[in-house]
Amino acid sequence: MHQQDPSPVVGLPWTGEDRPRSHAERIARETAQRIVRGELEAGSLLTEAEIAAAHGVSRTPAREAMLQLERWGLVAIAPKKGAAVTVPTARERRELLDVRSMLETHIVRGLAGDDVARSALGARLRGILSRQEAALGDPAAFALQDYAFHAAIMLHGGSRAVEEIAVVFGPRLVRLTHLAVASRAGRLGTFVEEHAALADAVEAGDAASFEALIGPHLSAGHGDYEVAP
Repeated sequence: MHQQDPSPVVGLPWTGEDRPRSHAERIARETAQRIVRGELEAGSLLTEAEIAAAHGVSRTPAREAMLQLERWGLVAIAPKKGAAVTVPTARERRELLDVRSMLETHIVRGLAGDDVARSALGARLRGILSRQEAALGDPAAFALQDYAFHAAIMLHGGSRAVEEIAVVFGPRLVRLTHLAVASRAGRLGTFVEEHAALADAVEAGDAASFEALIGPHLSAGHGDYEVAP
């Protein structure tokens, strides 16, 4: 049983304090979390009938939930067959990480002359780091805080456009984060150390150092698990 994270994680459509407004939304959220944690394996088939039976609902909300999962990029619906959990690809991983790296670096550059904003973001990152370090023995919670660290930087500017981008690729990106954490079992302290160095660069307003660190951090962290060609 995975404990609910005590602090909402920005950039993920199924986290936060708001409760699901419908059966379909609840099912979509719960199924999405099972997919990103790897409990529903890539390539496995989900059917409306099975989802409906598992959640005690009719097939209509199950169908709506699967459509939402498809919008999040976590399943691909095949007519009359069901929905297959999507398989992460090398291109998807490269493009998602590149976009996130560019957005984070842009934010850090923009904070170079704003001591108050840098201090606020730095304090938030230190809080996330503390929770991540405390979760070293819980890979699922650790992965969520890992995602939260990067999302806090990327979304710090309050840009609505960036928030929309995060909602689109956040579900697939957090799945990659879970894969990265799973591939580093027993070595998760490295992630914390690298995040601490990134937080130092943010607080110092040193965009050049941040940019020099973020590329190797993402490459090393996401280089030990397999994806489709």
